[in-house]
Amino acid sequence: MIVLDCTLRDGGYYNNWDFSLNITNNYLVAMAAAGVDIVELGLRSAVNKSFKGASAFSTDSYIRTLSIPRNLKVAVMVNAVELLTALPIETVLEALFPLKSADSPVDVVRIACHVHEFTQVLPACNWLKARGYVVGFNLMQVADRSQEEVEKLSLEASKYPIDVLYFADSMGSMDPRQTTTIIHWLRKHWSGALGMHTHDNMGLALQNTLQGKSDGVTWLDATVTGMGRGPGNARTEELVIEIADIRKESINMVPLMSIIRTFFQPLKNKCGWGSNPYYYLAGKYGIHPTYIQEMLNDTRYSEEDILATIKHLKDEGGKKFSLNTLDASRHFYNGVPRGSWNPKEFFLGKKVLLLGTGPGVDTYRNAIENYIYEHKPIVVALNTQSGIAQSLVDIRVACHPIRLLADCEAHTKLPQPLITPASMLPEDVLASLKDKELLDYGLSIKADTFEFGDKFSTLPNSLVICYALAVITAGGASKIMMAGFDGYGADDPRNSEMNKLLKLYGQSNCSLELVSVTQTRYEMVTHSIYGLTQ
Repeated sequence: MIVLDCTLRDGGYYNNWDFSLNITNNYLVAMAAAGVDIVELGLRSAVNKSFKGASAFSTDSYIRTLSIPRNLKVAVMVNAVELLTALPIETVLEALFPLKSADSPVDVVRIACHVHEFTQVLPACNWLKARGYVVGFNLMQVADRSQEEVEKLSLEASKYPIDVLYFADSMGSMDPRQTTTIIHWLRKHWSGALGMHTHDNMGLALQNTLQGKSDGVTWLDATVTGMGRGPGNARTEELVIEIADIRKESINMVPLMSIIRTFFQPLKNKCGWGSNPYYYLAGKYGIHPTYIQEMLNDTRYSEEDILATIKHLKDEGGKKFSLNTLDASRHFYNGVPRGSWNPKEFFLGKKVLLLGTGPGVDTYRNAIENYIYEHKPIVVALNTQSGIAQSLVDIRVACHPIRLLADCEAHTKLPQPLITPASMLPEDVLASLKDKELLDYGLSIKADTFEFGDKFSTLPNSLVICYALAVITAGGASKIMMAGFDGYGADDPRNSEMNKLLKLYGQSNCSLELVSVTQTRYEMVTHSIYGLTQ
């Protein structure tokens, strides 16, 4: 029986895998004292497009700087998508693992893959085994697969010298009975070691893990305080107690409880992983937890709003996260689009500075204000963004009814006119803005579409960034500069969703070049605001 702690890998989504050397060494001491067998120190990745900490790459040179107790083995994880490129798998692996296991501090390599990637990436096993590594494959989103599909996966696995075949309860939707069923199906053709990685949407992560152990699973994953995206995982501090009882061994929990108190619990309080009734429902209905995480991070989503979205995703399907799906679940802009205001009255031939809601506006406030004073662009702010002097903002853009309703009091106090699809808004939202100067520009929603008209545009969703770009483009502006579009943490799916939207906009007729003048994680042309002022 093996306990594998993957805190620094799975938990890294919250802090860009940036754990200090001191914290990491204290964590390693705690793991060894608590009876953990293997620590997964992070990802082994060659993707370097934004700042990430050492555990995003887990290089041999970095691992050698750590003080690793002798009774701990070291694992790293590779995402299958990085191996499935135009290059041969062996070429990619050679770059990621230049040393044989005997010369490397890494003992175990796990490859995380979706079901559709599994057969394609299996040959990586042969290469890694030849280099002396212990090899595991982690199958994601297995719980919602049919018996035939799971048994076919086990047959494919049986053809390779895999050391351990893992299955992950990616949606957190399994219960102990389903756990037993999945294990039975995998055993149809796979006789080697099995591993489990459970999620705690329904508060069953530990129970499912122990059920798996009873059913013959011998590799058990957990993270400290359950640290992981959304509802998190089985908690190491609980699992090691159970395993110590089974092993009839004594363990020392003091170092682990100490680092939880001083580091992990404060970080959990800040970042908020762990289950709640929304994650429970998401697990129950097989909905991707990022939908819940996205709504919980936006204080303007009411309880009713979140529950209504969960119901929609339950009916329509939500296994893969998509901003378009989240937006469509709200059904705000159905019907014939209409508007009464033409943005050419305001933007024709003008340079525009579009202010996002990211911290970059406040960070570079002085430089942004100096640029506005010198070059006098049309300054457009999203929603109630107020990072610069109000006198420098010319106009505001907002279109999301829930956000408008939440911001109505602030909008009535702000001096700028508000561009919004006024004639299409729900009556309660319109009533809350009755004393506000509204410029009525309509919109309609059609997937993967940007089309610009005089009185309305067709957009892929009702996100305010899409609406703002449409208004400015339809208005015939000459250039769009953007500040405060910082983006999200590393590997947050919202970054890729926004990149898709920006790419889609760039491919549309009449699109303008978008230039960020403050730091951004999005894939776009970037200049420095400091280089624009004299």
